[in-house]
Amino acid sequence: MTAPQHEVLVVGGGPAGAAAGYWLAEAGRDVVVVERKVFPRDKTCGDGLTPRAVRQLTDMGLEQVLAGAHHRTEGLRALGHGMTLELPWPSHPDLPSHGYVVRRRDLDQLTGDNAVKAGATMHQGTDVLGPTYDRGIVTGATVRDRETGATRDITASYVVVADGANSRFGRALGTTRDRAWPQGMAIRGYYESPRHDDPYIESALDVRDRNGAAMPGYGWIFPLGDGMVNVGIGLVSTFRDWKSVNTSHLMDEWAATAPASWGISPASRRGEPTGGRLPMGASVGPRWGPGWLAVGDAAGSINPFNGEGIEYGYETGRLAAEVIGEALTTGDGLALGRYDRQLEAEFGLYFKVGRTFMRLLGHPTLMRELTRVGMHSYSLMEWALRIMSNSLRPDELGPAEAAYKMVAQLARVIPEPTAR
Repeated sequence: MTAPQHEVLVVGGGPAGAAAGYWLAEAGRDVVVVERKVFPRDKTCGDGLTPRAVRQLTDMGLEQVLAGAHHRTEGLRALGHGMTLELPWPSHPDLPSHGYVVRRRDLDQLTGDNAVKAGATMHQGTDVLGPTYDRGIVTGATVRDRETGATRDITASYVVVADGANSRFGRALGTTRDRAWPQGMAIRGYYESPRHDDPYIESALDVRDRNGAAMPGYGWIFPLGDGMVNVGIGLVSTFRDWKSVNTSHLMDEWAATAPASWGISPASRRGEPTGGRLPMGASVGPRWGPGWLAVGDAAGSINPFNGEGIEYGYETGRLAAEVIGEALTTGDGLALGRYDRQLEAEFGLYFKVGRTFMRLLGHPTLMRELTRVGMHSYSLMEWALRIMSNSLRPDELGPAEAAYKMVAQLARVIPEPTAR
């Protein structure tokens, strides 16, 4: 085989790609990251960072930057059935007890710049046209400069697929989403608000339209601390008629019925809402092949409980960097298979429990009853937040851990639907 130009090529500069680029460069590897857009660029996202995400950013040396420039959150405020509960982020021996809200245009530039500072090369404004091969092994990609139109091949010993939920590059390698597993849909917009610096992110578990009729999904309001809030609504594909749901209508109704104290109105909206679909719960596969690994949204690594993808992008990108580092050190490309095993060990059961939970969300009557019971018990909602934010304590069997353990035992034996 022709000698590669680089040790690693990373396709995509979002959370997963930037994390992979950073950890590979930090380990002294020759890594090049190719990003289609030019930073700063907008992405459809809730902009919320849980403590688990903050931990990853801290490990990349970015906590002080976050603390000095972005809005810190202390927990989640849950609304539902006429009640309000303020829930601090769960205590955990390895995680901070705070989160942040950071616009993706700022966050992705921050982590991309951090990867470059660590030694990675980044080409922005560059389309990836498709993979290159040598004897069935992926050897890099053909890319095109969006400004000049010039094309060229970038070759590498290994390729990290990190081009997001739609992942054209992944599909070219044969990745597909299991359509029998839940998928999320979300839409969000920005609004000016007098409560832009509220210390809690807010989630509405019982969303209703202006006529009082129940709507599918859940709503959120995430304060940015800069005069603005991120307002959105999400739902899952397990809802019976989800393909016929008008998400723009859902967004308009949620914005109109959100608590008045936020000051959300058509007059306070800044820009048109945007939306997208989310492949959740490791629903995309395969996640590795000869010469490549898929990470983040491109691997369906999105928390089914809450639609969080940023944190799992950071973690899977970091894990991919470790496995590729081993493959480069040993010269054994089969080491890439360890990535899939480690993903399964770290997230497999948790994601399966989440997928089971998503199937429950598809039954609005059942979910309304569950949330009604939960909102009448502060302890139950504390347990739910610990589970849904993946803040379970590894060496302690508290009430949340006990509840999760019981549900996980059931999830192990419950058969999952198969694609038709």
